[in-house]
Amino acid sequence: MAMKKYSPVLALVICVIILQAIASLAGREYYLTQLTMSAYYCLVILGLTVLMGYTGQISLGHAAFFAMGGYTTAVMTTRNLIEMQGSAAVDLAVRLGLTVTEKNAYGVEILHLSPWVSLVTAVCLTAAVAFFIGIPILKLKGHYLAMATLGFGIIIYRIVLGSRIFGEADGISDIPQFALAGGLAVSGDPALRVQNYYIAAVLVVAGVVLLMNLVDSRVGRALRSIHGSEEAANAMGVNVARYKLLVFVLSAVFACIAGVFLTHFNGGVGPSEADVMKSVSYLAIVAVGGMANLWGALVMGILLNYLSLRGYFGSYDEFVFGSILIVIMLFFPNGLLKMENFRWLSDAAARVINSYRARGGEGKDGLS
Repeated sequence: MAMKKYSPVLALVICVIILQAIASLAGREYYLTQLTMSAYYCLVILGLTVLMGYTGQISLGHAAFFAMGGYTTAVMTTRNLIEMQGSAAVDLAVRLGLTVTEKNAYGVEILHLSPWVSLVTAVCLTAAVAFFIGIPILKLKGHYLAMATLGFGIIIYRIVLGSRIFGEADGISDIPQFALAGGLAVSGDPALRVQNYYIAAVLVVAGVVLLMNLVDSRVGRALRSIHGSEEAANAMGVNVARYKLLVFVLSAVFACIAGVFLTHFNGGVGPSEADVMKSVSYLAIVAVGGMANLWGALVMGILLNYLSLRGYFGSYDEFVFGSILIVIMLFFPNGLLKMENFRWLSDAAARVINSYRARGGEGKDGLS
């Protein structure tokens, strides 16, 4: 049973390896850069899939959580602490191994906080913000909830766009690499394309496994009951408010982690990552993949983000994702890749097979 449950994960791992092998053998390893970025964006989409598909909550503010992760790590790892050496806080951080000393792009020695510290700080900050804003806004439903999360996203976008500490319209650049164990590092260095591709893939696989176990657990059954009817779930003893809030925080943390790692991979972050259209594109991809379909969301997330990052949509990105969202909401409200949308195809195939068998049977009778 366990092997059958995790067979899609094994297939995903095999696909990851095959894609890398093909790109390397064909001398096209630069394709791995966009695949890596798509994988990080998929973390946001996976968290949003659980929020929308299993609790029925619409969020247009997840780009803000992504930006919170990216900007938190950007600010904390680019602030040179050498000028503050001698202060009790900096000296304590150095003694505890919470800082990194290295040379920047201009050969100047700098002292900054470790990316591990910024990652933990970003996750805690995002979880706290999601928790405190989730308490009031998750009492709303439908388009009221969508408008509330949209308002939060706009607030974060205006903050990062107009604050000097966040680089205003220019954003923050020269962000150092994120050193991991075993000599691995999250970095945009072309020589590290393959290892960064696998680092992103490991994060995605870990996220998929975590969410698979969540939705297949008792908690997942409670979430599905909330999606079906909050009143009925509440009558059966499900703490609706608590579960909705916890899933909202979890999906925000997924977005934050993606923001942290993609920021170190790109070596910079800008206000476009907090733009409302980013949230719309995430929502559109979840809708295409299927509201409660982790694998559909993952496939469409990789595909659509890759095409967008490779420039196949040109300057029409917003038009494409906006159009996708409109079409899905009008004709496929449960998601494009939900199996019931293809039931007509299976029914047609069954009719053709039955007709063929009937004709074959008649032919045999005629021959006999």
